[in-house]
Amino acid sequence: MKVVLFCGGYGMRMRSGAADDIPKPMAMVGPRPLIWHVMRYYAHFGHTEFILCLGYGAHHIKNFFLTYEETTSNDFVLRGGRTELLSTDIADWTITFAQTGVESPIGERLRRVRHHLDGDEMFLANYADVLTDAPLPEMIDRFARRDAGASMMVVPPQSSFHCVELGEDGLVGGITAVSELPLWENGGYFVLRQEVFDHIPENGDLVADGCAQLAKRGRLVAHRHRGFWKPTDTVKERAALDTAYARGDRPWAVWERDGAGAGAGASA
Repeated sequence: MKVVLFCGGYGMRMRSGAADDIPKPMAMVGPRPLIWHVMRYYAHFGHTEFILCLGYGAHHIKNFFLTYEETTSNDFVLRGGRTELLSTDIADWTITFAQTGVESPIGERLRRVRHHLDGDEMFLANYADVLTDAPLPEMIDRFARRDAGASMMVVPPQSSFHCVELGEDGLVGGITAVSELPLWENGGYFVLRQEVFDHIPENGDLVADGCAQLAKRGRLVAHRHRGFWKPTDTVKERAALDTAYARGDRPWAVWERDGAGAGAGASA
């Protein structure tokens, strides 16, 4: 199944300075950028046809793959001055690099790569900057059995803030942690059918337009995931993932598990 990755945003909150033009999916976690970790996740489950929706900082993403160094994350033997890889990351990947505009909303980016889907009825999509251990095969199978136009993974609220209940007299009636509210957030992992294109107007958005319209028609389903899920919207969040990677705490790296069930994590 083809995988569409949205990787053309500015990533302003990830910048370290005015001269920093690295797009967010290229922020490093361990020896590889975020987008690599997301792609390895999909490849682990057999989905190795990628369509990259490029925009801001596209040359960084192109150069990374055009000059890809397999020896960075794979064991190898140096014999007679020649490198013999003992394993490989991307040898079986097919990657389409599509320039979809610097200012384009995500829905428009998806519209602009529709022809690269070759008419496939179902496909996957992702923001390319969120890591998870969600059971992708289960997510796909559940959606395939449903009569729906789209499925989005949803996760519990991640905010550490508290909501305050106020009366008209200004007295506080209660305080509840956002994480304890009966709410779910968009987790960024989508399984889509071609039907979604019927609801995304020119320069529209995937969620606010496409998914919202499908929801009104009872054509949107959710896959609830309570396992590992981490966004990387800020430098602090990226640094936390990098630190976790260094100490070997990387549950999103399902490809590193020996003999364990792929994509483990509580879902409902």
